[in-house]
Amino acid sequence: MFGMQRFVPVLIAFAGASVGMGASLDAPQRPAQRPNIIFILADDLGQFDLGCYGQKNILTPNLDRMAAEGMRFTQCYAGAAVCAPSRCCLMTGLHTGHARVRSNSSRVGGVPPQGRVPLIDEDLTVAEVLKSVGYATGITGKWGLGEPNTSGVPNRQGFDEWFGFLNQRHAHTYYPEYIWRNEQFEIVWGNMGGYENQWIHDDFTRFALEFIKQHRRGPFFLYLAYTVPHGRYEIPDDEPYSDRPWPDSAKRYAAMVTRLDADVGKLFALLKKLGIDERTIVFFGSDNGATYTDPPIHSAGPLRGKKGTLYEGGIRTPMIVRWPGRIAAGRVSDQVWAFWDFLPTAAELAGASIPEGIDGISIVPTLFGRPQRQHDFLYWEFPTRRYPQAVRQGVWKGVRKAWNGPIELYNLRDDPSEQRDVAGQHPNIVAGMDAIMRAQHTDSPFWPVPKK
Repeated sequence: MFGMQRFVPVLIAFAGASVGMGASLDAPQRPAQRPNIIFILADDLGQFDLGCYGQKNILTPNLDRMAAEGMRFTQCYAGAAVCAPSRCCLMTGLHTGHARVRSNSSRVGGVPPQGRVPLIDEDLTVAEVLKSVGYATGITGKWGLGEPNTSGVPNRQGFDEWFGFLNQRHAHTYYPEYIWRNEQFEIVWGNMGGYENQWIHDDFTRFALEFIKQHRRGPFFLYLAYTVPHGRYEIPDDEPYSDRPWPDSAKRYAAMVTRLDADVGKLFALLKKLGIDERTIVFFGSDNGATYTDPPIHSAGPLRGKKGTLYEGGIRTPMIVRWPGRIAAGRVSDQVWAFWDFLPTAAELAGASIPEGIDGISIVPTLFGRPQRQHDFLYWEFPTRRYPQAVRQGVWKGVRKAWNGPIELYNLRDDPSEQRDVAGQHPNIVAGMDAIMRAQHTDSPFWPVPKK
């Protein structure tokens, strides 16, 4: 399977649905009564950057409060170890063995000069699923799934309103001279001529707040894909860490995370002011694992690896979900799930049918404390020159660092830091991992597998 055919969702009833895929909400309601859905995505934020996950040196009071008022997941995974494919998994419900976009740039073809691979018309996004059942859809921040004038731009993939970076390399600056609004670029006058007067992250927050105000009657879907704390570590000031005896990069990184946290606080304050807090479910995560693993921050905590690897530190993400009155406060869940589960989860919440042929399953039962259907496995691949793969199956994690190379095996229950390779002790499990890796990869013309 390479991508999937476009599917037009319809409203469904939930009576008699099977556990895990649909059993849990009331019968479809009028559009204004269905929940607003917000997904806030940080960029390169490690799981252990937040106080609620044990961070001691970065202040994140609003996200910590979000966790206290909602559900915090300890074993949620990003779609990939880098930006674009992870976002593709989030939007399409497909893992990287099936998804259209599998790396930031193609190895063959793609849109020049950087070889970007856009989504095409046949790809189905969560925005299209929700739009088809009456949701207003908006996105701001970083997209990464379509270059200008291609089928992959957000407005051609189900989003009514769009403001941000199309290209992830363009998103490396926080002081761009231009930005995209729908399918037109507009000048950021405060940054013209090399000036740095307009920190674009603030504009993303303003867009998000205005979108919520305009669509407060609901239902709406807002995808708030922030670019912080991705490097470059550019920020107007490094308060409240200016006086810390840290490297400048650590001060700026921490300041970015705290500023992100403050903007999340603004969003929750607005939801309460508008009286729609209890009609809105908010997800918060990061597009891949940690990047800033140096002291005193240690974003990956005890996990092995970082962004760009398929060890836990490269693909484990913070994940907090809050819906007052519907999701019990203060819960911590070790449910294993991944970004490709968001599309079916959002579809069920919205009263839309869950498309066939995707890799995700709805985690709505977990959110509401009900029996949850489990994945047989989770699968990742990363088409670099060596083409590594990984599988999570129960407590077991298999990592193959090169195509057709040996598989390392870790028991994450006993060894969450992936320090003890026990492949030699469990040949049958390794053989099963190998079979999954072979079966879940589908060929892509943009990322051919190594010949040797």
